[in-house]
Amino acid sequence: MFFLGIDLGTSSIKVSVVDADTQQCIASAQYPETEVDIIAPQTGWAEQSPDLWWDHVQQAILKCNAAQLYNPKDIIAIGIAYQMHSLVLIDKEQNVLRNSIIWCDSRAVEIGEEAFHNMGEEKCLSHLLNSPGNFTASKLAWVKNNEPAIYEKTDKVLLPGDFISMKFTGECTTTSSALSEGILWDFKKNNISEDVKNYFGFDRNIFPSVHPLFSSHGYLKEPVADKLSLKAGIPVAYKAGDQLNNALSLNVLNPGEIAATAGTSGVIYGVSDQLNYDPQSRINSFAHVNHKPDKKSIGVLLCINGAGIFNRWIKNITGTNISYQALNEAAANIDVGSNGLLAIPFGNGAERMLENKIIGSHFHNLDFNVHTTAHMVRSVQEGIAFAFRYGLDIMRENTIDPSIIRAGKSNLFLSNVFTQSFVNATNVQVEFYEGDGSFGAAIGAGIGAGIYNSATPFINRKPVGLVEPNHQNVYNELYHKWKELLNERLINTSRNQELLLA
Repeated sequence: MFFLGIDLGTSSIKVSVVDADTQQCIASAQYPETEVDIIAPQTGWAEQSPDLWWDHVQQAILKCNAAQLYNPKDIIAIGIAYQMHSLVLIDKEQNVLRNSIIWCDSRAVEIGEEAFHNMGEEKCLSHLLNSPGNFTASKLAWVKNNEPAIYEKTDKVLLPGDFISMKFTGECTTTSSALSEGILWDFKKNNISEDVKNYFGFDRNIFPSVHPLFSSHGYLKEPVADKLSLKAGIPVAYKAGDQLNNALSLNVLNPGEIAATAGTSGVIYGVSDQLNYDPQSRINSFAHVNHKPDKKSIGVLLCINGAGIFNRWIKNITGTNISYQALNEAAANIDVGSNGLLAIPFGNGAERMLENKIIGSHFHNLDFNVHTTAHMVRSVQEGIAFAFRYGLDIMRENTIDPSIIRAGKSNLFLSNVFTQSFVNATNVQVEFYEGDGSFGAAIGAGIGAGIYNSATPFINRKPVGLVEPNHQNVYNELYHKWKELLNERLINTSRNQELLLA
């Protein structure tokens, strides 16, 4: 028997079929091959089509089936990982009402900040563990305020994983974890936040029923099963935000354990058994996959919006048709420090760790007679690594101080330049594992279906590599130059905002 895992990312859909007995990935597929664009109707906005997600999910499953390495009828459960915080609205017929306002969209920043002050900062932090900020609740409030006709037609508010699960099953469900990532969950009352609901004027009925994360969220409809050659009636047994799922896939489940990813966004994710929060909400706390009211497990998340998307941008903008691997190899031939070229990677909306400021992305010291594409690629990857260091220092202020970080050998971590920059800038060793989010989602399906339980390890995996710091002094000096440049940009941004308000 097998489990099907689905990872709904910003750039593509990945699926894996995993053997229940061996926990080996039998087959995997990605769709589409090229990265999906983010729709930006205005500066700072970011949207994608949920219907396109669903089409790509189906195409990825069919592509995986086409490998003929397993019998699709032997799949017994489905698990879903998904991009966090994005807003999906459906009507009573389960039709999508508008494009999803996705995680890196900045339009609701002011709404969230105003709610933070008006609801009471201490109350928000102690009950929600976060400011409403630019999360799902604030995005929904933006729709309510600016698109009232769409809001009036809304029957249910869903996260991306809830939506894909609904397309499989016809059932609308959510989890306390999903609601916590939307800043809609009261950790002290263990329920949907009455304070948030009442402040924004949301009707309780627009939120789906809350199910345990590892449980049945409905059963595969026959028409969908027939189209995908799957067995009708199998459960969607797991759904979790991508960073929580990545932590699960790396066995990051206990207090003090740390995971990292470097995909479209960059994330460091640690686990705590305390209802902790950052007073400035620069890092965020959510219910982890194994959180229970009587046994707290809180995922503390640092998110950098401008990470892999910056690496993708530099590849596209230079007009090169070569692979990421070739660009990484070219960058590795450039000396550390990129001949003085510094890159600020924050060009993908408001950055939470910068207190929701939008400072844009910048190159500094660019010399047309010196710097090549390879210099630019190296400076981009170094700049992303320095952003991780900046965020990790905030986490250290909040008692998250890792000695080792677990990561999948994928995305930016496939680059030796980025990996060495990351470990040397942060002064933390990285332990690598094979696999991706779709593998974790498949294992989650096994847990939710009751095949795995707490008496046995969820995931039996061994590390495939370890990278340790070896040039901390050089990178530390470069980091402080980068940080000085960032602070200048932050000061200039604050001044410009003050002028606009004057």
